[in-house]
Amino acid sequence: MKQELKVDRDYVGEGIYRENILDHYKNVRNLGKIENADLEFHDLNPICGDEMTVSLNFDQDKVREVKVLPKGCAISTASASILSEELKGKNKKEIMKMKTEDIFKLLGIKLNSMRIKCALLPLSTVKKAICGVKNE
Repeated sequence: MKQELKVDRDYVGEGIYRENILDHYKNVRNLGKIENADLEFHDLNPICGDEMTVSLNFDQDKVREVKVLPKGCAISTASASILSEELKGKNKKEIMKMKTEDIFKLLGIKLNSMRIKCALLPLSTVKKAICGVKNE
């Protein structure tokens, strides 16, 4: 007699999001660097070694163009790709109001404590660019 495999609904739903993360990792949207960008910042996660460069161009305070150059794990790379799509058309205030939970919703998966900083690196890099933090 064949046993039926029971699958948790949340796990199946998360599987779809995992596929999305892998897609964004393998096919990064808005990959590259903007020459003469209005804002640009490079940051890194010293714990895991992930690096992120974000370039932004604005049109009347709204993001017109965004490019990302992620170097790191699947989570930070996918987060950069997904965030780059989300930022288009947003103004600086809207971006600065984005929170940790917003990134988690965009990713659609639960992350262990070791991966949270990976997921948040792209947003923190964008916010530092907007705030005018100087690269060292």
